[in-house]
Amino acid sequence: MANSTINVDIVSAEGEIYSGLAAMVFVPASQGEIGIAPRHAPLLTLLKAGEVRVQAPDGEEHAFYVGGGALEVQPQRVTVLADTALRAKDLDEAAALAAKQRAEELLLEKGEKISIAEAQAELLRAIAQLKMLERLRKARK
Repeated sequence: MANSTINVDIVSAEGEIYSGLAAMVFVPASQGEIGIAPRHAPLLTLLKAGEVRVQAPDGEEHAFYVGGGALEVQPQRVTVLADTALRAKDLDEAAALAAKQRAEELLLEKGEKISIAEAQAELLRAIAQLKMLERLRKARK
């Protein structure tokens, strides 16, 4: 099984979110989603807000939300260093909708440049959470 799995660690400032073996990992890299299989070429890239999916060797899929961060890939290890990270089951749709609304209101006010950038980033994070919740809802049907 050593050649058919890869070690995966997902960590944030709050601590370790996941550690285990995977057959495949999908991450929201800054230039688009990428898939990582065992023996993948080394890679270092930034992550955008979105969903990390870990396919376990038994076929079970684990989903996590990351609010951005960095990804390091080695042939036998994937490390996700997330700004923020949550298990899919811990996502709060009401909070994501409220954050989206707050960000949209701040953008309409057109205040300082720094607050506009913060509002845009918050809006992107909220939209990523809502998209992930929608995908999970469809997968359950």
